[in-house]
Amino acid sequence: MDLKQHIEIMLPEIEKELQKQVARLDEERTRPFHEMLTYHMGWTGEGAGKDATGKRIRPLMVLLSASSSGADWQLALPAAAAVELVHNFSLVHDDVQDNSDKRRGRPTVWTKWGVPMAINVGDALFVISNQAMMNLAKTYPADIVLRAASILHDACLDLTRGQFLDMSYEERTDLTIEDYFPMVAGKTSALLSACTHIGALLGKANEVGQENYRKFGHHLGLAFQIQDDILGVWGDEILTGKSAASDLVEGKNSLPILYGIGKKGLFAKRWEQGPIMINEVKDVAKLLEDEGARNYAEEMAAQETHKALEYLRAANPHGAAGESILELANVLLNRKQ
Repeated sequence: MDLKQHIEIMLPEIEKELQKQVARLDEERTRPFHEMLTYHMGWTGEGAGKDATGKRIRPLMVLLSASSSGADWQLALPAAAAVELVHNFSLVHDDVQDNSDKRRGRPTVWTKWGVPMAINVGDALFVISNQAMMNLAKTYPADIVLRAASILHDACLDLTRGQFLDMSYEERTDLTIEDYFPMVAGKTSALLSACTHIGALLGKANEVGQENYRKFGHHLGLAFQIQDDILGVWGDEILTGKSAASDLVEGKNSLPILYGIGKKGLFAKRWEQGPIMINEVKDVAKLLEDEGARNYAEEMAAQETHKALEYLRAANPHGAAGESILELANVLLNRKQ
């Protein structure tokens, strides 16, 4: 069985589990509230479907990690749902905090129902994620369930740390590359490393194996974010579906941009003068590339990719699921969009 076949089998079960968990709010008085959650999850409303749900990478990582460690992946479905619900709770709150009016091509929850309701939707997704994790008690010993929940809770705290740093960086002009990695370790790596760690735990991997899976997820997250930063400046708009100008225009503290600021050259000089306009994006991106920012970011992505794959090999994933998790990692680490 290859990755495509694993996805074809696992994704419907992931959706079924997620819908079962979210259905806790499907009651007469709270049905409109339930609809807000199902809308955000991509199941209802205009534009609902595969494009609106996202790729469900995180729950797939949980199930493949569990299966490649020797477990029946179906027993890990509540944990897979839990991490995806955490991811979506963070997206709902991010959209409010970033004032984003679109998510996967559709109006965000706060633009449809207002900020107070959106905050409540995010809170509900977070609570349901914890309830989903507790459902593991039906098939796993209490100490394993407690450990899995603890890993997820630690990741959630790291998410808030990363988000705090991201927001607090917005008004600062003294940031360096050293400020970048603690931020993305929280915002991106924390949940991915929790996915692979929890999967290995549920797969009954030993402590060394669990740690290798965890580090695989951590470095996978860093490489993924650096690639996202590269695409945010030089990506092909046709492939990515979003303007490559956005990171420059929005003044994001991405890795290439922080590198360019640190060079104190022409790019840094222009950056200090104020916001980048759409009509100058191409020239500013060229300045950034000429000063070595793209090469540096690509080298860092390559380093993190190498570390991720080394830890995955050390984890010694078994069977078809082991081959599929390696294939999925390579897909994520060599993407163009």
